[in-house]
Amino acid sequence: MSNGFYDNRELSWLKFNARVLEEARDETTPLFERLRFVQIFCSNLDEFFMIRVGSLHDKLLYEPKDRENKTNMNAKEQLSAIAKRVKSLLPIKDEAYSEIMQGLSEYGVEHLNEDALTPEEDAFLKAYFMREVRPLLFTGVVDKKHPVPFLKSGEIYIGCKIRKKTDASGKATFGILPASENLPRVVFLPGTGKFILIEELIRRYVKQVFNNFDIISRCIFRVTRNADIEIDEGLFDHDVDFRDIMSKLVKKRKKLQPVRVEFQGAPDSEIVSVITKMLDISENYVFKQTAPLSMGFIFVIEKRLEKQAELFFDPLVPQKSADILPDVPLIEQIKQHDILLNYPYENINHFINLLEEAAVNPNVSSIKITLYRVARDSKIINALNKAAENGKDVLALVELRARFDEENNIGWSKQLEEAGVTVIYGLEELKVHSKLLLITLRDGNNVRYITQVGTGNYNERTSKLYTDLTLMTSDEDLGADASVVFNALIVGSTVESTNRLLVAPKGLKSRIVSFIDNEITYGRDGYIGIKINSLTDRDLIEKLAEASRAGVTVELIVRGICCLIPGIEGATENIRVISIVGRFLEHSRIYIFGRGDRRRVYISSADFMTRNTERRVEVAAPILDTSLANRVCEIFSTMLADNVKARELGADGKYTRVSSAGKLPLNSQLHFYEEAYKAAAAVTGVIGRAEVSNKPIEKPQDKPIKVKIRRIR
Repeated sequence: MSNGFYDNRELSWLKFNARVLEEARDETTPLFERLRFVQIFCSNLDEFFMIRVGSLHDKLLYEPKDRENKTNMNAKEQLSAIAKRVKSLLPIKDEAYSEIMQGLSEYGVEHLNEDALTPEEDAFLKAYFMREVRPLLFTGVVDKKHPVPFLKSGEIYIGCKIRKKTDASGKATFGILPASENLPRVVFLPGTGKFILIEELIRRYVKQVFNNFDIISRCIFRVTRNADIEIDEGLFDHDVDFRDIMSKLVKKRKKLQPVRVEFQGAPDSEIVSVITKMLDISENYVFKQTAPLSMGFIFVIEKRLEKQAELFFDPLVPQKSADILPDVPLIEQIKQHDILLNYPYENINHFINLLEEAAVNPNVSSIKITLYRVARDSKIINALNKAAENGKDVLALVELRARFDEENNIGWSKQLEEAGVTVIYGLEELKVHSKLLLITLRDGNNVRYITQVGTGNYNERTSKLYTDLTLMTSDEDLGADASVVFNALIVGSTVESTNRLLVAPKGLKSRIVSFIDNEITYGRDGYIGIKINSLTDRDLIEKLAEASRAGVTVELIVRGICCLIPGIEGATENIRVISIVGRFLEHSRIYIFGRGDRRRVYISSADFMTRNTERRVEVAAPILDTSLANRVCEIFSTMLADNVKARELGADGKYTRVSSAGKLPLNSQLHFYEEAYKAAAAVTGVIGRAEVSNKPIEKPQDKPIKVKIRRIR
């Protein structure tokens, strides 16, 4: 079969990050929010190089002939294509940054050009450097007596080509100064919003550091190291706490090989050559840009501008669910009917209230939960601790291998244990990525379950930024399935089969394939609707293409990586793919199979990636309540109709914005907020407005705010 409908995973991800960058160029987005999208683009790219490019470098070393199973590219070919694509995106990012900063200068915030300072500005900055910066600088010289210092990943350095004034031979050497440790990143001129970054300040006055040297050339650079640490399965055999192993691996990550060197400005070729040789990295992985190498400083700028409301998105606050009565215990309400929450439009506090209720409810005997990522100041952890302290049997599976949250999770696992919670970790070969909670309670002589299944993490902070769904139900079959899942996790195994839940790695992918096969039997009357973050699993891609060839309508909402190219005649012509990139990060996963009486609707923690379907413990839950299933399908269809923040993937592999010509503009994310405000207002009796205007909506829970939301008719 032809591979003509496949895209490379890494290149598809870069297309996603290009869509993020488009938001930084969108003039309808408030100016500072555009700057935030530049920062997101850069931080996304940092992680991409640390993990994905790092993994490819490992393949280049150990499996150079290995080819990926979609476009048949080996590691070298992928790395070359990645470097080329990134180098085409960086000038766009630089231009976006320049445009945004030019706009912000009208609000008194100006990024100074260090080569165009007035004499007064220069005098102040030089004095500041000598007084506040110079005493704290650690200076390294590289020569025969001074080896190359270790260059930390993500640290910004100033590199200098220098020559001793007393050296008659004229031989040059190299000096390195770290720019970010113990130093403020942003230096403002007194009484103004004019600023210079610390690395630019050091570069300008570096001569004051190397007093006895002539400065031949200087540059600002940053190193990115591979962070794709592998967990050796044999480590589980050691008679030590797995937390200790993970702590050592996290430290090891900091010293892995460099995979990228970035330069700000236009360094001379000799300095680039010296640095790449020091790092033993090819110049193919050298990236030059005019914008700052790290955009973390924008949060300092934000504080200067926070009173300028027009520079920011209008504030929106997660609302109370209209399906939840405020004065009735939530457990009792869930016994009566299933409840679905839609974040960030509805408030995660409802879920937290459920945990806090369970912690004090005398009928609750146990609470079991899987934790992947939690907030740093977590009310969810506090509720679990409280439950344990109240004598409840509390079990928390803490996944210590949640990338870049390892140290955070190690800390939480210790705190939970101290409170009396039984803590277990993920399985030897499998991360536990499911979002699953099981509350067991005595109801007279009977045992009852309250089960929660979500698409996103138990994290109060991200619940305001990510779109996610959570189901809370008292369905006995779902509860029994959840109990089977936890019993397997406790003994370090996975479930073979379940009644209602789909559970990876053994019972999710096969069931999805069977659902697709069932739709194939209906041909042109068949329907498949999927919303996920990423689509890379070749088996599922082949099966979706098979459905398309049978005439089944396939509608996919894929935020990020999509290795399936739609619209290819004879293969994927009945498949439509859109991606929504907007104010909130689309994170919910929805599976819909069939229409009418045969319709099946699921929400899940699993993307259609091999790592999710085969190498993780994931859970998908059916939406059994017809009204809630209708609501999930309405959410899906509204996103499909988005013509403001949606891009459609074409047969040429390119994304183009969905046109709103002849239609009312529909921003699905703002539409859902409008609906949440109206529903909350209806329950409390407060009349709200949600029109395209600056007129205030009267919030049921807070003081009036201003929103710009178009009513969808």
